Amino acid sequence: MTDAAIDDGTGQTRILLTGATGFLGRAVLAEARAQRLQVIALRRSAAPEEGAQGKGISWIEADLADPACIPRLREAARGCSAVIHAAAHLGSDEAAVTAATVDGTRHLLAALEGLPLHLVLVSSIGVYDTARLSPGADVTERTPLETSATARDPYVAGKLAQEALCRAADLPLWILRPGVIFGAGRTWNAHLGPTLGPLLIRVGTKGELPLAHVSHVAKRLLQAALRRPEGLRAVNVIDPDRPDRTRFLRAHAASGWPKAVLPLPWPLWMLAARLLAPLASRLPGLLRVPVLKARMMPLHYPDKGLVAALGSLPQDRFDALMARALQESRE
Repeated sequence: MTDAAIDDGTGQTRILLTGATGFLGRAVLAEARAQRLQVIALRRSAAPEEGAQGKGISWIEADLADPACIPRLREAARGCSAVIHAAAHLGSDEAAVTAATVDGTRHLLAALEGLPLHLVLVSSIGVYDTARLSPGADVTERTPLETSATARDPYVAGKLAQEALCRAADLPLWILRPGVIFGAGRTWNAHLGPTLGPLLIRVGTKGELPLAHVSHVAKRLLQAALRRPEGLRAVNVIDPDRPDRTRFLRAHAASGWPKAVLPLPWPLWMLAARLLAPLASRLPGLLRVPVLKARMMPLHYPDKGLVAALGSLPQDRFDALMARALQESRE
């Protein structure tokens, strides 16, 4: 399969970006400015923050959750060669996920119907059904997905619904599934273990953390926006250098957090979750087997599919990326 590089016929590529004021959206805008790309950036209401302006960036105001936005979105998308859809609700509030993630995607697709462009959906590596896997397994683009009926939380259910809606649309489609996105201001993640005050309970040490630096994800999204796929292509976006939990905590120690670490073996934690399974509906996530396996089971996240689809990109090692993220967080 080959993907065609595209532009708008004038040598200038124009991209519509949803979720432009979010953590990832801001990184996409920064990378687009660096590449001198034309971007129409969507915001709901608040004025874009300082630094979000710049040559080639145009802003429109529209709330994807409101069907009244459809004509405005359609007008904005005319003349664009691609849409990067990064808007979604990141929490587990079911109503908010339905409005922002699911309904928002439905309204966007209605606005794009019949337009000669392609879509780049920001999904999540969390859509895979890791409950079917055993410790040490690889998570790849061929790993089975969860189903909406059995999704382990509203966020995953929303991402699955997003993917299903986009697959059903008559558009060439990239589905990019980033791992845990980190960068300045967002250095911690839920794959380390539960916390009690200053204490981290580290669940096991083996396996890789599926990390993806925000600038890496932004570059991959723009690569996909510049290459029209033939049909559907789904790709996991993870960094080439993926640390285990011990190495992550060593690199994160410069932040001063956590103050103390209590290591507990993965098999012991898994045994507790299985014994408590009859009470699962009343337990926190890390004591429910599907959530525990998704976040803490030692797994591997090869990036062969990403490199095959979009090529390799030069990137610093994890330790340097984390050191820079922590320094920028302090500034």
